[in-house]
Amino acid sequence: MKDTIEKIGNSIIQHGRYNDRIYLMKLDPEDIHSLLDKLDALAEKESYSKIFTKVPEYFKELLCDRNYLCEAAIPQYYDGKENAVIMSKFLDDKRSIDCLNERHENVLTTALSKRNDQQSNVPSEYSIRICDKSDISQMADLYNKTFETYPFPIHDPDYLLKTIEDNVVYFGAFKEDQIIALSSSEIEYGHLNVEMTDFATLPEFRGKGLSSYLLGKMEDEMKAKGIKTAYTIARASSYGMNIVFAKCGYEYCGRLVNNTNISGNIESMNIWYRTFQTD
Repeated sequence: MKDTIEKIGNSIIQHGRYNDRIYLMKLDPEDIHSLLDKLDALAEKESYSKIFTKVPEYFKELLCDRNYLCEAAIPQYYDGKENAVIMSKFLDDKRSIDCLNERHENVLTTALSKRNDQQSNVPSEYSIRICDKSDISQMADLYNKTFETYPFPIHDPDYLLKTIEDNVVYFGAFKEDQIIALSSSEIEYGHLNVEMTDFATLPEFRGKGLSSYLLGKMEDEMKAKGIKTAYTIARASSYGMNIVFAKCGYEYCGRLVNNTNISGNIESMNIWYRTFQTD
């Protein structure tokens, strides 16, 4: 059972039982007042336990007044200038409690200790390139093998095709002609930012630094497109992915508590970002 993506006014939300939440993915600022009322009504109707939103920082006070908490802030998210805040409303007290807080703090401390470690070159037995439509079957198979559950249907070839034709660039690590690791750059061209996401590696190839190599290639491509700010939403319990982003110079900017259904459970997520304009 997947969550639904729909428009309210000119804004876009995702909601459903799968993640037991409403996610305001894109906000048209003109919608804000009526939209907040509609989100409350939808959450009450469906008994969702969380609403989370990504909005310009100047809406922070308004959302605080409506019982939202600021879980994270992404500097220079809009056009490399204006900050975004991630504001969440917990509708069930249990959802607001991070039962794995000690582990999450250990992961974060470990990742921060690795910041800006030297990256090695891609070993000769691997190649990194942008994926195209001919790769979709392999891509869907790898994602299906990697994630028991995921917030978006990345194991579905039709979904992968649609996103390739829209605003997502997929990157693959190959050994000969086999895809052994994947990632994606979900680009918001209107505000010159990108989410670095959907990292997955076949079990037998983990621990070889493939995610770091993919991220390096992704950054080169995004810089060439004029993107100003990159960010990621990484599983707070994953040492590997948090270390990857810390090593590549990303800054930690907040944690979304009990936010996302991934690998069979609702998990907390860390947010990391970096800007490209001075590189």
